[in-house]
Amino acid sequence: MSAMDSTLLRPRLLGRATVNVVVAISALYTLLPVLWLLLAASKSRDALFSSSILSFSDFSLVQNLKDLFAMDGGLYGRWYGNSLLYAVLGAALGALISIGCGYAFDKYHFRHKEKLFGLVLAAVMVPQTVLALPLYLIASETGVVNTFWSVFIPVLFNPFGVYLGRIFAQGYVPDEVLEAARVDGAGELTTYVRVSLRMLGPGLVTVFLFQLTAIWNNFFLPMVMLSNQDLYPVSLGLYQWNSQASVSPEYYPVVITGSLLAVLPLILAFVLLQRFWRSGLTAGAVK
Repeated sequence: MSAMDSTLLRPRLLGRATVNVVVAISALYTLLPVLWLLLAASKSRDALFSSSILSFSDFSLVQNLKDLFAMDGGLYGRWYGNSLLYAVLGAALGALISIGCGYAFDKYHFRHKEKLFGLVLAAVMVPQTVLALPLYLIASETGVVNTFWSVFIPVLFNPFGVYLGRIFAQGYVPDEVLEAARVDGAGELTTYVRVSLRMLGPGLVTVFLFQLTAIWNNFFLPMVMLSNQDLYPVSLGLYQWNSQASVSPEYYPVVITGSLLAVLPLILAFVLLQRFWRSGLTAGAVK
């Protein structure tokens, strides 16, 4: 190898090593809290306050799980079921609504279309916490405060999902296919359900995953809307238990164990649907 080749190769290797170090540090930063949560969930209350929390001894995960589902009359199981209902059903319906709206913005022409879409983009930049109080006032006027609907209905509409829906419609549904379906006599609804929606499958899964994550982690809206513990999602329920842990230390192990169980549905969803999610993220990248 010549001296010139060595000179050119050295910056390349240095750059690759730098990238690998950054990736390793990022992965460590992400995985360490998960490792701590996994180990802490397997410890007894006494071990949590000792220096041996990162050791692989003194396992009591089974007992912690029993205590978790027995605490306060089994409230955690109800909270978990509420979160699954809010998140899975809300994400599925929300993804269908977002994809349908994005498809309409892309494929149909109507007055002030771009202005309306500009409002959608502007709504993307509005923090959800800012909307909590107006949503509470609306729910109060309609009489649905402290009900399932006060949390479920607002999460069905996601401006960012509408934006993604338009991008996916541009990337996955050629106009020629729609024209061919119309020539064959298919109506607009039939064309959308039988032709377009099938092509939008990866995009639908991608929006579903974004919606699922956002709804599952939703905290401020349920805290504003709900006072009945039986309607709490798991995030709000664990927050309440954590607030009580300073007075009643027996809540510490169940809060940590409950937090571990709370991340499992999101991990499972991403693992099962990652093939569609990856393909969905490339929509519109290649023309």
